[in-house]
Amino acid sequence: MGPKKLFKIGEVMRYTGLSRQTLHNYTMMGLIEETERTDSGHRLYGEDVFDRIEKIKMLQRHRTLREVKDILEKETVASRK
Repeated sequence: MGPKKLFKIGEVMRYTGLSRQTLHNYTMMGLIEETERTDSGHRLYGEDVFDRIEKIKMLQRHRTLREVKDILEKETVASRK
């Protein structure tokens, strides 16, 4: 298996239709995580970010971002047990 593809924020924006500010907010809130950074400090996201963003969008239809964050954190904790 080759190296995983990493996506720059511009690519994530293009594929998801979200703005740079929204993705930045999601990252700062801990809703999505960068996989690594380039030498120049640009965030790179793994392929899993797309599924995560779709889940956020779905949950956000009926909930606030704070509620979405709480739900995702509980799922993460539960999946580690």
